[in-house]
Amino acid sequence: MSLTIPLPDWLESVNRSHLVFPDTAAVMAFVIELSRRNISDGGGPFAAAICSESLELVAAGVNRVVPAQASILHAEMLALLLAQQKLGTHDLSAVGRFVLVTSCAPCAMCLGAIPWSGVATVVCGAREEDAAAIGFDEGDKPVAWQDKLRSRAIQVEEDVCRQQAMAVLQAYTEQGGGLY
Repeated sequence: MSLTIPLPDWLESVNRSHLVFPDTAAVMAFVIELSRRNISDGGGPFAAAICSESLELVAAGVNRVVPAQASILHAEMLALLLAQQKLGTHDLSAVGRFVLVTSCAPCAMCLGAIPWSGVATVVCGAREEDAAAIGFDEGDKPVAWQDKLRSRAIQVEEDVCRQQAMAVLQAYTEQGGGLY
């Protein structure tokens, strides 16, 4: 048995490119643009990227839940999967220090995957309450989820380009995007 995940051609092209960003705000701007592009391609309003500590893109992912009919295909999960496949390890910390940049704070599922992924830092745009405000179910998460990650030596940075990330969520609902 094998598994095939249909990805947009443009995402495959992005993941073949060599991009290095000057700072996490630039990575977030890139991720937000991917989330915007994903909406126009039938996906959800979320995107994520895995970068090296020097902010070189390893892999980007976008939410493909509805187009692929797969509840686990959140942007963070796809970015992690693609990075781990590219680097040949299930534990990114085995080959370096990596940053997960996500257009919205992780839902319960994505939060659960982060400690085992090997990322050293998580950078978030919109907050979970921003996604919940438009109707997305973020699942049951600890109130102080950031502290849970920090207790595992995973740094958390929030509200990076929050307003821009929230604008994508709002655009999604205005276009009649489905909530799940």
